[in-house]
Amino acid sequence: MMRVVARALAAGVNGMLLTGTNLAESQQAQKLASRYSGCWSTAGVHPHDGSSWTPAVAEAIYTLAGEPQVVAIGECGLDFNRNFSTPHEQEVAFSAQLALAAELSMPVFLHCRDAHDRFLTLLKPWLEKIPGAVLHCFTGSRSEVQECLDLGLFIGITGWVCDERRGLELRELLPAIPAERLLLETDAPYLLPRDLKPKPASRRNEPAYLPHILASVAAWRGEEAQWLEAQTDANVRALFGVDINGVLDFLEVGIFNALQDLLIQQVLTAT
Repeated sequence: MMRVVARALAAGVNGMLLTGTNLAESQQAQKLASRYSGCWSTAGVHPHDGSSWTPAVAEAIYTLAGEPQVVAIGECGLDFNRNFSTPHEQEVAFSAQLALAAELSMPVFLHCRDAHDRFLTLLKPWLEKIPGAVLHCFTGSRSEVQECLDLGLFIGITGWVCDERRGLELRELLPAIPAERLLLETDAPYLLPRDLKPKPASRRNEPAYLPHILASVAAWRGEEAQWLEAQTDANVRALFGVDINGVLDFLEVGIFNALQDLLIQQVLTAT
């Protein structure tokens, strides 16, 4: 963890938001965030883990959300691409977390994949009751991003946009996103920018690569990277109420588990 943070700081990333995808990871994210200045976390259940949502989990997430490091509810939403949890289980967990965010007056950190229409149907009734929302790792169409913008959502863009095989449509719609509604993220340890050179031997993404995404997005939008950094900094402050001086990254707490596993593998190989 210390090396990841050190590399991030050296690259100019002065803040990290560790996203929780289930109760255990939400608790882990909060503990890690409490140890490092400039780190915050979310508390929630990802749609993949929707089947784990129970009254006991709801109560635990509610309690965890009271910790000062926790600044949003989520990652929550719908993912009908793989359906690791049934659509019904996902919808129950998503609706419950929207209600929780409304009760606590906290923003939500959202996930949507292959479920756009149903996702918005469930989300819309709550938008006047929650202080803000970001649709993280957006990879949808121009019409879908416009619908989300019309509802007041922030849009999170990852290194997906740096992939010439599948990110071209996303790259082309970047100018349609108002700068004051744009957030940038790595989603580490996933989505290592395909055009990053040199690539790490581990092929794992991490916060230190956020400036690469920032520079790429700024170029495709026709903006100065320094200006866009300041704007996304202001957006983070507006949405999450955190005080940072420089870019902030969104990543999954699993990056630290992945890096720990890699270290163990290296030690075993060396011995």
